[in-house]
Amino acid sequence: MPAAPDFPPAPDKVAVRRALISVSDKTGLVEAARQLAALGVELVSTGGTRKAIADAGLPVKDISDLTHFPEMMDGRVKTLHPIVHGGLLGVRDAPEHRAAMEAHGIGAIDLVYVNLYPFEQTVAAGGDYETCVENIDIGGPAMIRSAAKNHGYVAVCTEPADMAEVLAELADGGATTLALRRRLAARAYGRTATYDASISAWFAAELDEFAPRRFAIGGELAQTMRYGENPHQQAAFYRFPNPPRGVATATQLQGKELSYNNINDTDAAFELIAEFDPAAGPACAIIKHANPCGVATGATLAEAYERALACDPTSAFGGIVALNSRLDAATAARALEIFTEVVIAPDADEDAVALFRKKKNVRLLVTGGLPDPQRVDRTFKSVSGGFLVQSRDTARLAAADLKVVTKRAPTETEIRDMLFAFTIAKHVKSNAIVYAREGQTLGVGAGQMNRKDSARIAALRAADFGLDLKGSACASEAFFPFPDGLIQAADAGCTAVIQPGGSIGDQAVIDAADERGLAMVFTGVRVFRH
Repeated sequence: MPAAPDFPPAPDKVAVRRALISVSDKTGLVEAARQLAALGVELVSTGGTRKAIADAGLPVKDISDLTHFPEMMDGRVKTLHPIVHGGLLGVRDAPEHRAAMEAHGIGAIDLVYVNLYPFEQTVAAGGDYETCVENIDIGGPAMIRSAAKNHGYVAVCTEPADMAEVLAELADGGATTLALRRRLAARAYGRTATYDASISAWFAAELDEFAPRRFAIGGELAQTMRYGENPHQQAAFYRFPNPPRGVATATQLQGKELSYNNINDTDAAFELIAEFDPAAGPACAIIKHANPCGVATGATLAEAYERALACDPTSAFGGIVALNSRLDAATAARALEIFTEVVIAPDADEDAVALFRKKKNVRLLVTGGLPDPQRVDRTFKSVSGGFLVQSRDTARLAAADLKVVTKRAPTETEIRDMLFAFTIAKHVKSNAIVYAREGQTLGVGAGQMNRKDSARIAALRAADFGLDLKGSACASEAFFPFPDGLIQAADAGCTAVIQPGGSIGDQAVIDAADERGLAMVFTGVRVFRH
């Protein structure tokens, strides 16, 4: 690796005499250029940025005035030049650097304001391959990285908020401070890293490459939080570029700031409710600690809420309510009768919003639609020293996918109940057992170390709230390794069981089902969730 040179310490304050500006997003550009010009800063710019500054009547040099080379190759080559990068990278107090700058006519550049070609926006807009490639910025990241490396002397800005901080310091003392230049440099490398991560992810998707040799993750800070899962933990929330509909894109109409646990639980709730197409009718999911404590459909949204709440009103206290349809006043009024942390829905009536305004701490989020439950993307889980990546669980079942393995075949009603229960089980932490009937969960057993306990706990919860499991369907998200869990479910009153199958003990489980007159189907699909 290169040895650290014996440079003199960087100065605390650096006067800005020359600024290089090249931006795709020209928000606030003219006002920033006007303030710099008023401070006597020489402006150097490129292409459309230079034209915008000049059209405002401000003095500005073209980059070719420095390099003595025209822009060429459709603008691909304009700032990739020793005059530019020498002006950015030269250590002004190092004699050798200063001599090289003088010998080659390289002037120092004290401020760089560059935001990048809109690659992420081009991808989001559905640009074709060639258009996306053309929107990969090369000169911009190179200038940002050069300026950030030499932050001892150069201030680097990649967005209007950065420029606002620089202009404030210049207005106050006519120079940038080392502390600010260091902060700007750190942000600049974060920006180029997330930009490159977006490009890398796009290429991987174009090549249908799930596990590239190097995998980069980039996000933009959306929120810093008071704490994480617990008060002694730090936390922040980042958004991926071009995120799908969900918590990351939701508009918060009112309520306290979302916490770490709020966001985690609300995401789980909205991912579950996205399984229910609004065209098929209203549906509601109530989530507590990332597990559903009640899910139901109904003739109205208010009915769906009531039926979901009936499954476990105790756990619903302090929970998350997710809806697949526009929140109306009737549903809002009922949801606000108990303490609820968050309500999330595609949209909300003004009357519903007005009711929420009376409960200023309850958070109401609207998203403009549901995420596509079949979307192909990745999920991440951190481990010590690394992270795990997997494709999203997009498993969905229809009646034709079910294999009847018992002597008694299920009725059409039982098939509907089994498919509903299995959809919910997909979103329950393993080991998972879900009892359901007529589009309503009746009991949920989650996160137990064995399946028998999950079946027993789910039945106990149903009994606690007066819900009869007779004639219900039971879903297990993974196979029953032994008959005991199935027997527990049968004793609770279920008449139909849906499970993946695939255990060496399958036959013993089938025999136990036949002995009790149950209908049982295998899906061949496991939806285990840790």
